[in-house]
Formats: sequence, structure tokens, C-alpha cells
Amino acid sequence: MTHLDGLYLITPDTAAPHDALAEQVARAISGGARLVQYRNKGAGRQLRRDQAIALLGVCRAAGVPLVINDDVVLAAEIGADGVHLGRDDGDPVAARRRLGADAIIGVSCYDDMDLAQAAERTGASYVAFGSFFPSATKPHAVRASLGLLSTARDSLRIPAVAIGGITPQNGGLLIAAGARMLAVVTGVFAQPDLAAAARAYASLFVDGDPR
Repeated sequence: MTHLDGLYLITPDTAAPHDALAEQVARAISGGARLVQYRNKGAGRQLRRDQAIALLGVCRAAGVPLVINDDVVLAAEIGADGVHLGRDDGDPVAARRRLGADAIIGVSCYDDMDLAQAAERTGASYVAFGSFFPSATKPHAVRASLGLLSTARDSLRIPAVAIGGITPQNGGLLIAAGARMLAVVTGVFAQPDLAAAARAYASLFVDGDPR
């Protein structure tokens, strides 16, 4: 079973060629990203497939799992390690049936512990809460509290991911509250040195455990 902890890298919407995005992700992995989610809401089907396949090659070479945002069909087609599902993106049970018993199935739970408990009951591998801080990626996202992470740590058997406006400066608060993974887009991809940016987040964790 995949050990889910550390920096969770999420790709931005980009029309960059698949090899350019793959090179960016490779640099972030070299800095310590432990899980990658391919997310590109604005791309057409062919670019999404090309980018996802390129990322899968990079992730396989590094031994890092790749999950696909929202698209169980694409995840199955390319043999990705799993899928991440939002509120309207389908049933975790159906996703696991399609992708297999070992697939990573993530579920967005926003600020809702009841939703997280339901996701765990239906076989989710992890749940994601947020936004914890103002986010350039989702400026209108609901806000979640630190206490939610503590409740998740105490009441769930699966890991909790924190997302939304996370920086190396505020990420430690989330880990201390109970987050097992920090999900980041802009904090890595908007930086001039992706490996160094990823390393700053990875340094908040030691051997998968918070400092």
C-alpha cells in the first residue's frame, strides 16, 4: 500500500507542451514531492492525455504515484495510480471498481467532516480539506479551520490533506494540527526554482512525520 505523506504536488492549468510540464514536475519531485495530481481544467482531451502520459513516465521513473483529477476514464486509460474526486466528480466506490483495489482514491471534503467520514466508509484512500488560507487557484473556495484537521486525525483512519494558500511559512501549523500531506500548486509552480520550492515544503516533514 502506498504511504501517503509529505508534499502533494498539483499541476496548474497550462497549455504548455507535455514535455515542458513533465520537466517541471520532475524538478519538483527532485525537491521532495511525494504524490502528484494531474489537474488541468482548461485543456482539451488530447492535450490532457498527452500531458498525463508524460507525467506518468516521470512519476514512474521516480517511484512517485500519479493521480488524475476528476477523470476516472483517463486514469484507467493510461494506467495512473488513482484519481481525485471533487463534490460532483463521481462515486469513490465506482472509481475503485474501475481502477482496482490498490488505486489511490482521494476525495475533496472542503470544510465538512461528515463528508470525510462518508468518504472513508466508501473506501477513500485520503480526504482533502480546505482552503485553509486565501488561494490564487481557487479564490472563492470555502475556508476550513485548523480544528478540522485535529478532528480528522483523531477520528479517521485515512490521511488528511490540507490545501489552499499553503506556504512553507504556514504549512507547519497544518502539519501540527493533523495534516499528513500539504497540497500545493502556486507555491511550487509559480517559483523560479521548482526543486528549491518543493524542498522548502518537504523540509517540514522528516521521514513522512511532522517535525
